[in-house]
Amino acid sequence: MPPSSTAAAARPRAVAAVLDRVAKLHAGAHKTALSQQYAEASRLHRRALRLLDRLPADDQEQQRLRVRVLTSLAHTDAEAYGLREGMPSLVQAGKLVSSMPAGTQRMTLEGLIERQRGNLLWRAGRLPEALDVLDKAVVATDKALASGAPVENGLISALTARALVNSAMGNPHSAGDDLRRCLWLGHTYHSPLTLAITTNNLGEMHYRMGDAPTALRYYEEAERLMSRVAPTAVPKVRTDRAQVLLYAGLSEEAANALDEAFGSLREQGGNRDLAEAETLRAAAAVMEGDYATARAFADLARRRYLRQERPAMAWLASLTGLHAAAAAALSGPRKPSKALVRKALELSEGLGEVAQADESAVAKLLAVRLQLRRGEAADAARLLAEVPAPRRFTSIDHRMLRRLARAEVAVAMGDRRTAFSQARVGFTELGRTRDRMGGLELVCGTAVHGRELGVLAVRLVLDGGRSAAVARRLFGWLERTRAQVYRYEPQPSIDDPELADRVSEIRNLTRSMQLAKAEGRRVREMAARHAALQQEVTRLGWQTTVWGRPRPVADLAEVGKRLEDRAMISFAAVDDALVAVVIVDGRPRLVRLGSVTDARQNAKMLHADLDALAPDHLPAALVEVVSASARRRAQFLDDQLLRPLAGIVGDRELVVVPTGPLYPIAWGALPSLRGRPVVVAPSATAWLAASADQQLPGTGRSVLVGGPDLPAAVGEVAQLTRYLPSAQVLDGPRATVEAVLEALDGAQLAHIAAHGMHEPGNALFSRLDLVDGGLFAHETARLQRPPEQVVLAACELALSRIRPGDEALGFAGALLATGVRTVTAAVSRVGDHTAADSMAFYHRRVAEGARPAVALADATAADPLRRPFICLGASN
Repeated sequence: MPPSSTAAAARPRAVAAVLDRVAKLHAGAHKTALSQQYAEASRLHRRALRLLDRLPADDQEQQRLRVRVLTSLAHTDAEAYGLREGMPSLVQAGKLVSSMPAGTQRMTLEGLIERQRGNLLWRAGRLPEALDVLDKAVVATDKALASGAPVENGLISALTARALVNSAMGNPHSAGDDLRRCLWLGHTYHSPLTLAITTNNLGEMHYRMGDAPTALRYYEEAERLMSRVAPTAVPKVRTDRAQVLLYAGLSEEAANALDEAFGSLREQGGNRDLAEAETLRAAAAVMEGDYATARAFADLARRRYLRQERPAMAWLASLTGLHAAAAAALSGPRKPSKALVRKALELSEGLGEVAQADESAVAKLLAVRLQLRRGEAADAARLLAEVPAPRRFTSIDHRMLRRLARAEVAVAMGDRRTAFSQARVGFTELGRTRDRMGGLELVCGTAVHGRELGVLAVRLVLDGGRSAAVARRLFGWLERTRAQVYRYEPQPSIDDPELADRVSEIRNLTRSMQLAKAEGRRVREMAARHAALQQEVTRLGWQTTVWGRPRPVADLAEVGKRLEDRAMISFAAVDDALVAVVIVDGRPRLVRLGSVTDARQNAKMLHADLDALAPDHLPAALVEVVSASARRRAQFLDDQLLRPLAGIVGDRELVVVPTGPLYPIAWGALPSLRGRPVVVAPSATAWLAASADQQLPGTGRSVLVGGPDLPAAVGEVAQLTRYLPSAQVLDGPRATVEAVLEALDGAQLAHIAAHGMHEPGNALFSRLDLVDGGLFAHETARLQRPPEQVVLAACELALSRIRPGDEALGFAGALLATGVRTVTAAVSRVGDHTAADSMAFYHRRVAEGARPAVALADATAADPLRRPFICLGASN
């Protein structure tokens, strides 16, 4: 063969080898970009382009591959360095495509370029432009698919991008149409990655629609799918989920999730995702009142977005920083500066220019509040008039801020009626959001969005003096704003095998940690796994159907009628002022009780003293010293909280509705309440529901449970069979979690003698220790027919974690929210023998016909400082 023929034959093989190397580099760059390593991906793309430069310029396969590499390079450059760096590659790709002959290949590449251009504009926050471009991309790619081109993944990408833009612009129905088509395409073309990405995007869409439980369910499924096909994308999924937690008011949970994600996001180099996580972390810090941390994270995110040339996103990060600065200024002693007002208005204008209408309104609403704090009411009113009405899918926190600003302007103008009207409408809106929540934590967390509006309403009421009308109005507002989690009639639970498996793993791990600690072994790895499992179980619980059917807020006349000859004391704290609404014979009276700080300090110290007195065999000298301290604290609380009310309540039985600082009080330890029946309820609404005349949920069965490692428990259970001779007894190896839950379901009375632990950091994981591990508060939601009465003869299980709105969560609280009518439990630690003696006395009195509150008053009167039991719920 002539030499010329040999060279001609060798040339195609060389071209093919180059094209193969380029294809591999392109695939590697794509995989690298999925890991958020955008700068490295851009480097690989440029290597591929240099290889393509060796090939003939008119080679069609070279041109096609060059367009694809340039389009991918535009994406990775934009992610790594900003929009300005990404766009030139798209321009170059467009010029190449425009010179190609008409046909399927050209349509395919045109759709690719338009899709990428829309993506870049979307991620830069230029939403209207992005939507126009993506509409063109979908049309072009649809045509290519119809002509037989294998562009199903490109169509999925275009539809996904357009759905996210529509979602961000408040068009969730259009977004849903595109995402449902993506799911169909993913199943049709067997694409696990498409299913994972689309599932995550459905979470985003439902979040935008205000449906937190459904959003969380999609995010959980997306994390499961991503962990299989793209594990490096899992931190981004968790970041997306954190924004839903913030929407639901769960700032601490959101902050924990984001703190866990930061390490992976920094390693991956995903600057945009990292900046998004920093913005959300700043928002969580604002909700927690940590304004310095909020400003630091917001500034990090702003500067990161500016380096990426994403001014719209930088504006959004700045808005979070403004939230922190405004909150600090509004809570401080000095007037906010003019500069801060100017910054808010500049932000509002800038956000408006990048089509962020809701966020622009928020910035202006913050300016309104700052102007009011400066005493410039007329300017504030003028600015408020410029704020547009919320759109259909404007989030609840923005809606509540608007109601708050309107109410504050009305107050400044002397229009109290309008202020109250705004507060009422605001809480109605918040209630509709709460009604859609699944899981106790979500129902409870939403209260944070109404915190300031509720304080404003209560403060306005208190400014009205001390008349009966003021007391009546205050009672109504307290019931609107507090303990809404107990206002729901729980729906029947839905069995979730995955949830049950995780709870079982937590139970076993808890037991292993206890044994390891007892043996002096380290538990660091087990503790980390335990914490991760707790978060997973909590998330799964959030994804259930709505928690329950809302009941109406308590009516004062109905409360007065149900009280009969009892008295109700409903405490409230506003700023540092402690007040009580006292209801006797259907008539409310308002009494001011001094400083919240004083009451909080004495309640805290009394609780510490009672904990110190708990062990059964303390030296007599120590008992005397600690008892003297406890009596002093109890007398201080008695003097502040009860003596001013003595002339009103007389010697009546009491229903006490505490406020946050008062929840840890063992009321029977206060001198004027020794031996007096007292029932504690989270709200008058909750008490009314628990005490309502209704058919009892149980069958008349009684259940007695004796837990492990509790020497007095066996004797206690044996004693109680004298008063409950037909009771089902579960002790020793029979006292397993499943056996106890099964026995509780449908029982009328349940007595559980077991060690317990209140978990202040995660109240729904407060537990009772049974033979095979902990029975968690979280699991009580599984009861289809909760007992009428539960007695917890264990340490401190009446304690609660107090959230905004006086939302109290803990083991006893979870039982009440599940539908148990009366819970008897301790707010402090209690000795084993003391608990056994107290409960034997209690059940003897119940067997004699005494109501729970009466029986408990008699049982604790003998030694109130070492018997810190309270009766929660109702006293029927």
